[in-house]
Amino acid sequence: MIDFTSASIDFELIYPEIALLAASFLILLTAFQRRLAQLAPLIALVGILVSLALVARQWGNQQSGFFGMIACDNFGTAFKAIFLVTTVLTVGMAHRYLVTRNINKPEFYALMLISTFGMMVMANTTDLVVMFLGLEIMSVPLYVMAGFARRSLESNEAAIKYFIMGAFASAFLLLGIAFLFGASGTTDLRRIVADFNYIASNFEFSLYVGAALILIGFGFKIAAVPFHTWVPDVYHGAPTPVTAFFSVGPKAAGFAVMLRIFLFGFEQMEILTVVFWVLAVLTMSVGNILALRQDNVKRMLAYSSIAHAGYMLVALVVGGAEAISAAVFYISAYTMFNLGAFAVITLLETRSGCKSDFSELTGLARSCPYLSAVLALFMFSLCGFPPTVGFFGKFYIFAAAVKSGFIWLAVIGVMNSFLSVYYYLRVVKACYFDDARTTYDPVPYSPAMVLVLIITAAGALGLGLFPQRVLEFAQSALFAFL
Repeated sequence: MIDFTSASIDFELIYPEIALLAASFLILLTAFQRRLAQLAPLIALVGILVSLALVARQWGNQQSGFFGMIACDNFGTAFKAIFLVTTVLTVGMAHRYLVTRNINKPEFYALMLISTFGMMVMANTTDLVVMFLGLEIMSVPLYVMAGFARRSLESNEAAIKYFIMGAFASAFLLLGIAFLFGASGTTDLRRIVADFNYIASNFEFSLYVGAALILIGFGFKIAAVPFHTWVPDVYHGAPTPVTAFFSVGPKAAGFAVMLRIFLFGFEQMEILTVVFWVLAVLTMSVGNILALRQDNVKRMLAYSSIAHAGYMLVALVVGGAEAISAAVFYISAYTMFNLGAFAVITLLETRSGCKSDFSELTGLARSCPYLSAVLALFMFSLCGFPPTVGFFGKFYIFAAAVKSGFIWLAVIGVMNSFLSVYYYLRVVKACYFDDARTTYDPVPYSPAMVLVLIITAAGALGLGLFPQRVLEFAQSALFAFL
């Protein structure tokens, strides 16, 4: 167990975060020299890999420090690895796109590293105030990245909408933390758990209002219905590598925090089971139904990400060790196949005049057979077809629900998965069975993008062929969480 009474200031606990900050500061310092500024992607890559190596050293090394505000356990370490993998793959897919769109600025990579730093802070603490600080550190760079294509009206609209909605969500979250502090006298989840019965009997109103407001705040970050309205416009308007980063990193960070808060801090609040049941059903159903009507692949994937948030919410309904490990497995799998899908769209958008509509995928299999095959693999994984990792991700989530008696929730989830098959296979149909309507320039492959596609394709298929390894990783992440 972690020594939660530790008052030491041990910087070794935050070495991975320090590595990211050092890389981001170095990028900003070299941004004024044109030759040195070209090294920004390389500096970002080195910083991420160093941070990932330091994270690997923390695996199994359970510690607490900074007066109990930092809780370094396997759960947080697992999510930090997911964040870093997401970031390194996004860096790999971003460079050629940014150059093609004439928005290649070194500040982009610094913003991404700082945002990842915020995600790692969120995953590495059990203190609500530190979680809020991590959330803001993560969010502010995201607002800028959404509007990074300054000459694009869609990108500017995405940044404004994301900023306004994010500010409201942060206000709800902070007010919820204030209610909880007023009821318990602390923002440390471990102390709230220890005194939960006393708090519930004497400050019931403040406790429940605080929990509700916190749920609203993080519901925005994971794009749960009805807090999802910002998603389609922001995902569509932001530069595509930024959209890829949005779709995985902040969502994973939001779920990391929600799993800690609601399955550890508020585990005894039985009404949350009903609330999360309704949220899960609404989120997966609304996301899938609205995705059916989309003619743009980015908007379709935006609604798809809402539906996948609904599947992940099933873990919060079920609770317990098996559901948490299933959620970690699903998020790990989702990182691979969703980033891979956006990587293909990013590559296609580097062609002149391409806007990622379904009509622009027609006949792609004839001109780019390998790229079409990879895109089809990601669509099958998003559907949940075996033997892809997407199948096992949904299987473990729904199996946990059935074992806990939530049979109707599992049935609704499976029905939604069947519903999603229609719009995912529309992509495959356009690539393989429709005739090309427009002639585009050849797809400009780059070594970094090819590597990203290989890694994500190997993850989507390879992890499906050997899911036990990922499941063992997810189960190990529970150590010291409960």
